[in-house]
Amino acid sequence: MHRIKSHLTLYLHKISGMQLLVFFLLYPFIWFISILPFRILYLISDIVYILIYHIIGYRKKIVRHNLAIALPQLNAKERLVIEKKSYHHLCDMFLEMIKTMSLSEKEMDKRFTFTNLETLTHMEKEGKSIALMMAHYASYEWAISLNKYSSLTSYAIYKKIANKHFDKLVKDIRLKFKALLITTSETIPTIEKNYRDKHLGLYGFASDQSPQLSKTHHWGTFMGIETPVHTGAEMLVKRFDMNVIFMKVKKIKRGYYQATFETMFDEPSTVPNYQISDEFLRRVEKQILEAPEYYLWTHKRWKHKKK
Repeated sequence: MHRIKSHLTLYLHKISGMQLLVFFLLYPFIWFISILPFRILYLISDIVYILIYHIIGYRKKIVRHNLAIALPQLNAKERLVIEKKSYHHLCDMFLEMIKTMSLSEKEMDKRFTFTNLETLTHMEKEGKSIALMMAHYASYEWAISLNKYSSLTSYAIYKKIANKHFDKLVKDIRLKFKALLITTSETIPTIEKNYRDKHLGLYGFASDQSPQLSKTHHWGTFMGIETPVHTGAEMLVKRFDMNVIFMKVKKIKRGYYQATFETMFDEPSTVPNYQISDEFLRRVEKQILEAPEYYLWTHKRWKHKKK
């Protein structure tokens, strides 16, 4: 047993050392990208697009499958146009995420704007925590700019990065814009503690992707396809008496986004089970149909079939 523990300790040390090495090798490159002006950043994005789409073909089969089943009303040529635009946007968004490292608050305010902040302000005055639901659409990364306008403590729920050094870097970047990152496993304990302490929070949920089948409690339809649905946000909204709001993000042009708040339900605790989750997906569908090229099509959203 002692020998097993020694080998395990040695293995973990090697992993930790490798993670640190990768971080030190990549960080200077990431930092350099982040300080480039936007016009050069997007020139690099165009080059990355050629590499990712035409040479590597990153997840191209998944994207084509998703587009074919989600947008059957379009012909192959129309879907191909959306496919190429979606990869262009994906590359832009990836580099914009890196750019966040050096992006000033003033520049962020210019590039990610809100049409009706008064809707959020009015809801905050009701004295409840808020679940902000949004999709992996347009720029969900720059949504962190919302935090400076909210009087509540903001929490973004995310999947922890395997490399602990990059994970810390991502947290530090978000913290610059007053956003606290909590992992999915930390979400319930954090909300429970804040609820007991009467500390109000603004919790960001991106619940449009596919949940694990073992954690699926509800099957609904998304883009006309029967699929398992994330219901965690709805469960927490009802359990901790939170208000719920939808944030619709629109891409105005390259590097510029606009967000609009939509109140979903006045009294979420009285809404029948799964109606909040289903209504959220209806709003995401509407968003996608308006401009499908800005949705994250690389995820295997419809990989599960109901038995």
